[in-house]
Amino acid sequence: MTKHMIIFKKIIPVLVFSYILIASFNPAYADETIYQYSTIDSLLLGNYDGDLSVAELKSHGDFGIGTFNSLNGEMVFLDNEVYRVGSDGKAVAVNNSTYVPFVDALNFRTNSILTIDSVASLDELNQKVTKDLPSENLFFAIRIDGRFATMQTRSVPEQKKPYLPLVEVVKHQSLFKFTEIEGTLIGIKSPVYMKGIGVPGFHWHFITKDRTAGGHVLGCNFKNLIAKVGSYSNLLLQLPTTKNFLDSNFTHDKENELKKVEKSSIKE
Repeated sequence: MTKHMIIFKKIIPVLVFSYILIASFNPAYADETIYQYSTIDSLLLGNYDGDLSVAELKSHGDFGIGTFNSLNGEMVFLDNEVYRVGSDGKAVAVNNSTYVPFVDALNFRTNSILTIDSVASLDELNQKVTKDLPSENLFFAIRIDGRFATMQTRSVPEQKKPYLPLVEVVKHQSLFKFTEIEGTLIGIKSPVYMKGIGVPGFHWHFITKDRTAGGHVLGCNFKNLIAKVGSYSNLLLQLPTTKNFLDSNFTHDKENELKKVEKSSIKE
């Protein structure tokens, strides 16, 4: 390990500790903070093993979106419970010793309520939510509970080393379609300047009301539902200290790969 890496490993815990001190003296700071572990470009490269436990994740919020080590399923973090949706489409609660390579998390709060009369596609949902947001330059969390006419989701199979890049993994994704299903749609909207760090725009996951199925959302259709929206003006980014992350080359633009990963709805 190089000298720079040793310094880096020492600095990150100090930054996180400083954040904890600030939050403990000012609870409102934590309530307005999006916590992110790792970067989306790291995940796109195939860095699927992180050193963040679910136990630590829960100290940063009660709501979020991410995945698990070895890319073992899609994460739905809802009401302080963390669920894994595997490649079979089934959702199961995970224990606190499970580890995570990428996640966005927050303490969900409601700043505004949107009435959405009808949505025929995920793009239409994004447009209708965006229209009522006060700014494109803050972070937002969205929660929609209710009955959905259709919901299309996906998950990916657990990976074995050597890991393939994410754009290759999603070619083997499993697709699921639900009709007339009750559940919760959760989303996080990040500003465009998060390119390379987070997922600019919307990122949606879904879980059924009985918490038995779900996944990363590719499409949806519904009528007359309420969206609860929270706004967040602070970002806490915690970087992994794993060797794979420290040795990664982040000089290449992965915007096109991210679009393929987020929008892919058919097996290639």
